[in-house]
Amino acid sequence: MEYKQRRDTLKEYTKNININAIFEEEYGLDEFCKNVINNLQTRCQDYCYKIRLEQTAKYAKENGYDAISTTLLISPYQKHEELKELGQQIAQKYGLQFLYRDFRIGFREGQEKARKLGMYMQKYCGCIFSEEDRYIKQINKDKQ
Repeated sequence: MEYKQRRDTLKEYTKNININAIFEEEYGLDEFCKNVINNLQTRCQDYCYKIRLEQTAKYAKENGYDAISTTLLISPYQKHEELKELGQQIAQKYGLQFLYRDFRIGFREGQEKARKLGMYMQKYCGCIFSEEDRYIKQINKDKQ
């Protein structure tokens, strides 16, 4: 449901601002779980970042784009140096450029704008294990 809400929000927003967005409609939960189950603590950098950037680079190369980036670069919760290094490696593998910008400075402003536009705002990264972390933190906080 998280994926669907985020996807649908982005589809509507890109339509409203007249930007063409490309969507991967396969959520891939089974494949994700198979690949992260042995080390849940490093799932982002060991699997998520890599698989998503690789898929983006492959699509970009096949469709005539010359650069890739990621929306994860706005999040203060993501590992920027790892994203940057991996993005550069994968882009180079495909003969592309990786556009790195530290967009974290606009994180709060972006949230404010999204609220004003009535957009859905995710409460966690979207993976099932991140969702669990979110609720465990809240449960522990409630216990105290």
